[in-house]
Amino acid sequence: MSDVFAEAPAQAAKPTIFFDGTSSRRRQVTLTFADALEILEEGGTPVRWSYADIRRADSPPGILRLACTAAPPLARLEIRDAVLAADVTVRCTHLDEHRTSRRGVARIVGWSVAATVSIVCVVLFGVPLAADRLAPLVPKPIERRIGDASEVQVKTIFGRSVCEDPAGKAAFTKLVNRLRDAAGLDDDSMTAGVLPTAVPNAFALPGGKVYVLRGLLDKAQNPDELAGILAHELGHLKHYDNMRGLIYNGGTSFLIGLLFGDVTGSSAVIFASRTVVEASYSREAETTADTFAIEIMHKLGRSPKPAFELMYRITGKEGGSTLTSILASHPLTEDRLARMTREDRPVSGPPLLTDKEWQSLKGICGSGKI
Repeated sequence: MSDVFAEAPAQAAKPTIFFDGTSSRRRQVTLTFADALEILEEGGTPVRWSYADIRRADSPPGILRLACTAAPPLARLEIRDAVLAADVTVRCTHLDEHRTSRRGVARIVGWSVAATVSIVCVVLFGVPLAADRLAPLVPKPIERRIGDASEVQVKTIFGRSVCEDPAGKAAFTKLVNRLRDAAGLDDDSMTAGVLPTAVPNAFALPGGKVYVLRGLLDKAQNPDELAGILAHELGHLKHYDNMRGLIYNGGTSFLIGLLFGDVTGSSAVIFASRTVVEASYSREAETTADTFAIEIMHKLGRSPKPAFELMYRITGKEGGSTLTSILASHPLTEDRLARMTREDRPVSGPPLLTDKEWQSLKGICGSGKI
């Protein structure tokens, strides 16, 4: 049989189609079985495929599709005639061998390991480093827009109205301004308020926004307890912890959007606002904010310890189980408590608020139940 095919082209009842792998042109060809498979196009140059190099490619039913390891990667031969396909199959003894050489396997494994190491390095070092470097460089208008969107999210969760008792609001503004001045935050656009919800928490949002929830204010026994918590939140603002967290958690897509301006789109802002509201800080960020709060309270001649006594009381009564409590986003550890004890100093400065102002602040949301 092989001698017959060696002398004459193999004719097929159905056309044989050839793609040379260098263009998308579909070529109708005939096949000749000699010492190699010859692919002949009328008026064209014959193409020779060694039988040992021919491999079966993925094929739909009714078609034998072939590739050649020595041909361009996209070269394909499509045989639609069953008899001709059987003749080819008989001659191609390595048709279904798709083994990679040891050298090829080693190369694939090597590149896979390198890719894995690269991804790990980017996640562990590249993105955090980029977050640290880029967070302070985020334009103020973008930061404020993210803060505004976050504020909407916060008010949706905790109540749309801010507590507005005039005397209480005046006392709260006085306390925040004293802390802001001591912290050296000169952002005149900074805003602060109390939201009427029983959840004990306080948080800072991008764009200079600070909120205390009534649940925390109700549990505070004196201005120093509340002031230490607020100073801690100002520390997060000072160090751009929210923006760093956004860049870190948002990963490559948010980073590209930040670099090329896509962050102004609504989807990125919504992502940012949700991330800010649900975020918890790293131990490093908490330690840095603690240091900031300690320095501010010392500068004002007040002790930072009462703030942590307040957090400890919340821990004892609630066990930190409430997702939205201050302990969810600011985990209280023994190390933090021990540090506050070490950093405690005798009071040397005037009270941050008078007794009357403190009572007004405690009543900023009115006397009704939440």
